[in-house]
This record gives sequence, structure tokens and C-alpha cells, in this order.
Amino acid sequence: MRHLPVRMARWSARHAGRAIAGWFAFVVLCLVAGIALGTNEATTKDFWVGEAGRAEATATEGGLERSPTERIMIRARSGELDMAAAGAAAQDVTERMRDLPEVESVAAPVRSKDGEVLLVSVVLNGPELKGKKNVVPLLEQTAAVGADHPHLVVEETGSPAISKGVNDQRDEDLALSERISLPVTVVTLLIVFGSVIMAGVPLLLALSSIAAAIGLSMVASHVMPDAGVGTNLILLIGLAVGVDYTLFYLKREREERARADGRLGSEALVELAAATAGRAIVISGLAVIVSTATLYLATDVIFSSLATGTILVVAVAVASSLTVLPALLVVIGRRADRLAPRRAARRARRGKPARAGKPETGRMFGALLRPARTRPALTLCLSVLVMLGLTVPALGLKLIDPGKDTFSRDIPAMRVYDRLTESFPELLVTHEVVTRSTPEQAAQVKRALEDLGRRAQADPLFARAPKEAESTKDAQDATSPENPTNPKGPQSPTNPRSPAMSEPTVRTSADGRISVLELSVPHPAPSAEAIESLTRLRQDHIPATVGRLSGVETAVSGDVARGRDYVSHESDKLPLVLGFLLLMTFLMTVWAFRSVVLGAIGVVLNLLSAGASLGLLVLVFQGTWAEGLLAFDSLGAIASRVPLFLVVILFGLSMDYQVFVVSRIQEARQNGMSAREAVLEGINRSAKVVTSAAIVMVTVFGAFVALHLTEMKQMGFCLAVAVLLDAVVIRLMVLPSVLLLLGERAWWPARRPGRTVRAQEPAAAGSPAEVG
Repeated sequence: MRHLPVRMARWSARHAGRAIAGWFAFVVLCLVAGIALGTNEATTKDFWVGEAGRAEATATEGGLERSPTERIMIRARSGELDMAAAGAAAQDVTERMRDLPEVESVAAPVRSKDGEVLLVSVVLNGPELKGKKNVVPLLEQTAAVGADHPHLVVEETGSPAISKGVNDQRDEDLALSERISLPVTVVTLLIVFGSVIMAGVPLLLALSSIAAAIGLSMVASHVMPDAGVGTNLILLIGLAVGVDYTLFYLKREREERARADGRLGSEALVELAAATAGRAIVISGLAVIVSTATLYLATDVIFSSLATGTILVVAVAVASSLTVLPALLVVIGRRADRLAPRRAARRARRGKPARAGKPETGRMFGALLRPARTRPALTLCLSVLVMLGLTVPALGLKLIDPGKDTFSRDIPAMRVYDRLTESFPELLVTHEVVTRSTPEQAAQVKRALEDLGRRAQADPLFARAPKEAESTKDAQDATSPENPTNPKGPQSPTNPRSPAMSEPTVRTSADGRISVLELSVPHPAPSAEAIESLTRLRQDHIPATVGRLSGVETAVSGDVARGRDYVSHESDKLPLVLGFLLLMTFLMTVWAFRSVVLGAIGVVLNLLSAGASLGLLVLVFQGTWAEGLLAFDSLGAIASRVPLFLVVILFGLSMDYQVFVVSRIQEARQNGMSAREAVLEGINRSAKVVTSAAIVMVTVFGAFVALHLTEMKQMGFCLAVAVLLDAVVIRLMVLPSVLLLLGERAWWPARRPGRTVRAQEPAAAGSPAEVG
């Protein structure tokens, strides 16, 4: 691996045209292959975890799985509801929906308790996750009915419509984040390089890496199903690391060019950059990949999808830095060499001195480094205390699996959902009790489940569905007497219960082995009441009824059960993932720098960075004080996927900076400097480029704070804060302080190397000084 970046850079520099053409052919090939194969999307069963997952697997086995259901509400535009007009609209809705191939059945209209709303429930064909794709024709027909009945409000909601709305909003948000991050990235690169061409190179390679990774992720989905979040992460991580890797390589090539002062050709300069920055990029990329791969240990389709997207885009970004980037630098360098005499002549005529070749750290970075340089012990103590203080709020971390009740009300289907649950509170949450027994026990199981239903209805936490026989009769009389329900085919056990039914009903599979009881709860899924109702159902009501039957398996599913079991699943996996993450971070650092001490330092610094960022995340998002500032509605908790994912990604990104900074220190040490001189030299030379890279990352991640989805806001905020803290506090204060205090002991057990004479002549271009 030591010589691989140099060999690749040498070939690329000598065959620039072929390298550039080959890269873009590779990008096109990845996209074509991905489009040709398509995306293998995760199915409902891929999301099953815990007891809720077992319940859904059992229900599916008996043909009693949850079907995607839409609700069409009909209400007066003003005043009281005219039942004759509402009945005509309901009949129109029923007939239109019945004719759609996406529809399985249409239930009888149901009138709300206050008589102000008429509700038509429509069950879609296919599995639950397909509903968001099949719902578009239903929404069109609902809009058409509304146009034909202008004195009524006809509106639609349901999990399929809400899922489609969330996807549409996510797409709009991603476009917004790109509009925010791309201009800031361009401006940052222009400030760093002072050249439009040089600023365009990192952006070009980052965008092409993203395109290739998207194509590869579509191919990879046929091995690991895509949960629908991989592309979002590829865009997020791809722009950040793609620009960073190219930036480090470009800055090193510029340093070598300035130091050579015209004595070396572009090919030799690229090889010198490859021997240092190229190797650091490889190690950094491997560190991110290895860290991210620990997400697979969570055995969760969402984390697996996130891990696959991150690994692919990082691997492609590393490949672009090692292959096409050297070729581009040679092409640009040759052009610069041709123009150099002309520019020098112009500067001479204007009386301007030649530009200094040595890169400068700058006053700002000098000021930030001064405390560590002059008082390392005090700087270390104060910095660590600040980071630990920021970590303290993380001790109060609460996790929640955000359901549809937490989505933005900017989504039209969510506003309709609020009106629906206000008129029909029994539709807020449903617990599904699923049993498996022998066919001979079917009657006994049914009686036990009916007893369970009566117990639940007597419990204040559960909804007693109101008896609305008169209201339902009025609604049906207003529709066609020949076909009051207009079902698409006969009613089957899989069709949802009408909200007007007076008591819970039991559905049983054709073979009598599997039964399902649905229980309504008039509280939103994230509420304490809904969670308590699940606990009481599992711990009290079931053991007292169906739980007493010998040989009967019982499990509970539903929106609340799914969320609680998912959080529990992640909590159980956290120690395993975190343990492997710490181990792999330590081993990667030891392998890269041959130092056990540096490996331990890397683990501790990463923990400080991750802990402080999680503490700030809890402080900002778990309370309500920042709601107006960041435009979000607090969940009172953190989305359950955020902490685990962020810790893994932050460890990988922190390794980026660790590798680049320590590599410069190691290089200075190999060139004969003392331990103190090497630390100061390495930090000085890496501070500006690391901070510039951090600005790009903070901008990309920070743009996600402007999004609607609270989960994405939390993720973007935490990543942005972590990168900022890592680049400024950890890399400019804590790390140099520790290394200055430890001196040569920081490199144990590696021995101090002899002085390396750095190549200065063109003849040495083929064997530039190696790092480590």
C-alpha cells in the first residue's frame, strides 16, 4: 500500500488523456449499470425487528398483514354538513376508487360522532411499502371529486399519501441543501486557491464521484436492499469527503510546486504529492470505510443501506483522488508552466516581487495554535474540560422512533391527518395482537382475544369506539341503496375495520392457525399514553387472557410497538457496534503510524468529539428553547437512528483529520526535526487546509439544518458541530498539546527514524520521500 499511490499517480501523470477519459467512462458505466439493473427496494419484511417484527411475520403468514389504507374525508366548506350532498360525493368517490386497478376494496361511508365528517376508507392492493407509489391515482380521483362538488371539501390522507408527501418534501429539501452548500463550497475553494480552475477541480471530482456511487449503490441494492436513504447519504458524505480529499492533494501539489520553484516538472510534482497526501488519503478513506462497516453489526436494513452508501462514495472518492486527479493536475500544471514566463514578465514590468514559495499558516491559525505552543498543559486541561462540559447533556439522552405524527405539517396529507384524527380519534394508533396456535384451538383463542378486547375497552388508555349505528345508517341511506359499500370484490378478513364498529373484532386465517385482534388508542404514537398502553397490553392484559392458553404464541405489533421495539433493538446493538468501532479505530491508527500511543490518543480524541457533539444535539433538540431559532417542533427526544449513525460517521471523519495532521508531523519527524519541532511544523502546515476542509464539511452538513424533517435536522446539526469542534478544538488545541507534552513517547514503540534527505531534483521524481 505504501507505494501504490505513487505508482498510480505516475501512470496517471504519464497517460493523462487516458486517465481522464477512463475515469469519466467509469462514471458513465456505473450510472448505466445502475439504471439498467434498477434499485432493489427493501420490502416490509426487511424492516421487521423484535416482537413487532415477529407479530407481522406471523400475520403475513396467515394472510392477515396490514394493508395500505387511504381515508377520504368529506366535510362542509362552511356551516353544517348536508348529508344528501355528502352522500352523493361519497358515492362518487366509491365508484371512482372501485374502478382503479390500485384499489382492493372500498368500505362503507362512516359518519363522525359530531356528524360533521363523512369518511370513506380505501384499501390499496399490494404490500404496505408500495402504497406511496400506488397512491397517486387515488389522489387524482379525490381532487376530481372535490372539483365536481365545490360546496364540499373532499380531501385524502393515509400512510401512503403521507409517505409520498414526505418523499416529495425530502427531494425539495435536498435540492435546497445543494443550493446552499454548493455556492459556499465554491467560494471557500476560490479563497483557498485563488483560481477558478483549481477551485473547480474538487467540485468536479466530488460530483462525478457522487454520480458513480449512486450507480454502484443501485447495483449493490441487489445484494443488500435499499431502504430509501442511501442516496441522501451519498449526496451528503460524497460532497464533503470528495472535496476534502481533492483539497488535501491539491494543496500538497501546490506546496511542492512552490518549493521546487520551477526545477521539477508537473509529473514529478504529482508523484511527490502522491507519496504524502496520496498515502494519507488512502489511509483516511480506509478508516472511514472500516468505521462505517461497523453499522452492519446493527443488523438493520436502514443502517445497512446507510453503510453501503457511505462506503461506496468514500471508496469512489479515494479512487478519483488516486487516478484522475493526478492527470488533471498534470494537464493544469503544464498549462501553468507555459504561462509562467509570461506572468513573471508582466509582474516584472509592474515592479511586483515574485511570490513567495513557502506556504504561510496565517495570523488566525497562529493565534489558535499559540496556547498549545506556549502552555500545552494548561491548554490541554481547559480544552478537555470544555469538551467534557459539552458532553454532559448527552447523559440525559432520550431516544424515540419518529412516526408519522412527527412529520412536518407543511405536507398537505399531514394537515388532513390532523383533521381526520380529530374527528376519528380511534384512528390515531392501533395495536395489533397476533396469535399462532393449532386449528383445534381456534375457537378458544378467539374467545380469549374477545375477552382481551373487552378488557382493553374498559381501560382508560384505550379507545372505546363509539356506537354510531344511527349515524352510519344516515350515511348509507345517503348513498346508493343498490350498492352501499361498492366493494371491489367481496369483503375479506384483511380489510380494515370500520371506525364505527362498537367493539374490537378478531380476524382469523383460513386454516384457523393465526388470529389478529386490533385495539384502538386515542393518543398519538409518540405520546406517553400510547407507550403506556402498549406496556399495559403486553404486561397485564395479554398475560391475563390469551397468555394463559398453553401452546399459543402471542406478539403485539402496530405503530407504537414498531417504534419501541426498534429503539430497543438499536440499544441492544449499540455496545457491540461501539466496541468494534473503538477497536477498529485503534487498530487503524496503530497500523498507519506504528504507534500504540497514537492509537490510544486517536480513540480518546474521537470520543471527546463525538460526546461533545451529542451533548449539544441533546441540548438543542431535546428541549424547546431552540424551536423558533432552527424552525422545528421538539420531539422531546432524539430520533433513535441519529446517535448510533453519527458516532460511527464522526469516528470516520475524525480519522480524516487525524491522519492528515499526524502524517505531516510524522513527515517532519522523519526529516530530522525534534519531536517538538515536528509537531509545530506539522500542525502549521496542515492547519489551513484542515480548517478549509472543515468549512466545506460544516457547510454541507449545516445545510441540512434548514430541512423540514427533524431527523435530518438533528443529523446535519450534529455532524456540522462535530466537524467544527474536531477541526478547531481537537486538532489545533488538544492534539498538539498532548503531542508536545509526550514528545518522543507519543511514537512508542516506533524508534526515532534517521534523517531523511528530501528529493529536490527532477531525477528523484521517481522515488519521492515516503511517509512512515
